[in-house]
Amino acid sequence: MDALTWLTYVGVIFALIIFPGPVALLCTSHGLKFGRKQATATVLGGVAASLVLMMISSLGLGAVLATSETAFAILKLVGGAYLIYLGISAWRDTTSLEVASPSAEQAPPMPANKRFQRGFTVGISNPKDLLFFAALFPNFIDVSQPQLMQFMILALTWLLIDFTLMSTYAGLGASISRWFQSPRRYKRFNRATGGLFMAAGGTLMASNQ
Repeated sequence: MDALTWLTYVGVIFALIIFPGPVALLCTSHGLKFGRKQATATVLGGVAASLVLMMISSLGLGAVLATSETAFAILKLVGGAYLIYLGISAWRDTTSLEVASPSAEQAPPMPANKRFQRGFTVGISNPKDLLFFAALFPNFIDVSQPQLMQFMILALTWLLIDFTLMSTYAGLGASISRWFQSPRRYKRFNRATGGLFMAAGGTLMASNQ
């Protein structure tokens, strides 16, 4: 893989990842609730999900999924239902924002493994990402060269940029946490977050592609 191809890839995936989706929304929410440091577990969960999806696509399962309408529909329904569940949970959340204080970082109400699991589950809930990786990577791989090393470069580049940008979203959430110390504002934030998750889940389930 030459430098120009790699730089083109970096530009493409940067534009794709920075566009806010469910994982970015979750990272922002956890950054606001728990602080940037604690939200790192959420970010790592989302990054791990991306890695798993890349590996599945590299095994050719993405292509299989593209030809199986039944399997794709089932995965869409499961993923969409989970996002809607998160949306309902956020909408009904009645906790205060005290968890975003410095002391809360020492004893967070949601353990790190739960935050990692939440990030991973949201990240892996969209079966379209399997098709996305299956369609993206071949455009940047030279079949005349060893493909494993090229795949590793593409994957590591994605993971690094993904981690950096999702950490930025978490930092953004932490930076605005003071503004949401008001219970009324925090309730509105939870409702807005819940509404966006439910909309994302509904869109995924209703999508025909």
